[in-house]
Amino acid sequence: MDTQEHLRISKVGKIFKTSSGQYEALRDVDLAIEKGEFVSIIGHSGCGKSTLLNLVAGLEPLSYGAISLDGQIIKGPGPDRAVVFQNHSLLPWLTVYENVRLAVDKIFTGTRADGQRHDWVMANLELVNMEHAAHKRPAEISGGMKQRVGIARALSMEPKVLLMDEPFGALDALTRGHLQDSVMEIHARLGNTVIMITHDVDEAALLSDRIIMMSNGPAAGIGQISRVNVPRPRHRVELVEDPDYLSARAAVLRFLHEHRSEVAA
Repeated sequence: MDTQEHLRISKVGKIFKTSSGQYEALRDVDLAIEKGEFVSIIGHSGCGKSTLLNLVAGLEPLSYGAISLDGQIIKGPGPDRAVVFQNHSLLPWLTVYENVRLAVDKIFTGTRADGQRHDWVMANLELVNMEHAAHKRPAEISGGMKQRVGIARALSMEPKVLLMDEPFGALDALTRGHLQDSVMEIHARLGNTVIMITHDVDEAALLSDRIIMMSNGPAAGIGQISRVNVPRPRHRVELVEDPDYLSARAAVLRFLHEHRSEVAA
């Protein structure tokens, strides 16, 4: 992995104006993410995980601080940061191919010929094993397949950072496991930088290089960071007795348990 600092979150805060006054969701979040790193963000509900992801995506303005990507300050959404949401957000009247082609045309019209754009769409569908369903519409495929298309659409933009907001949260356990394995394979092949929000401790430990544990809101911040010192490629069956995997998993469980009483209060 390239150890070059890639994404820099510098003393970031986010304050929302509400009917009952100001609500400070995040306070002084400071984090550096390396190029090619897979980072998971985990914490109890209301700790600002999705807010932080939206700030990196440029979907929400910062209240203070700065976020930069390769030295350039992020001031809004851009194709260098693609988002995969829990809801796949596919357009139901378009085919699988057309949903991905829409993103490709948006980014590459003017720089790639029509045939090149077609080949690029198919290459990304093949990457997520969905080329066979290219001409089906979202209503004709399963939830897991829809998420694969959503991932293909995001990757087709050639983003520097892939942002994933609980992408497998609405899926059954078997489908979720298959997609986790697919994401690991894609990350290994592309070496892309990934930030993923999850509530699943096992998922975080399986996929991540580092796990960022958020303290509880309001004024949430980074409570603890755990590095997963497990070599890749990883195979879930082999990890059951791996001491480094178990140590990373235990650190997250301990942190969440220690902060559980704060949520109840």
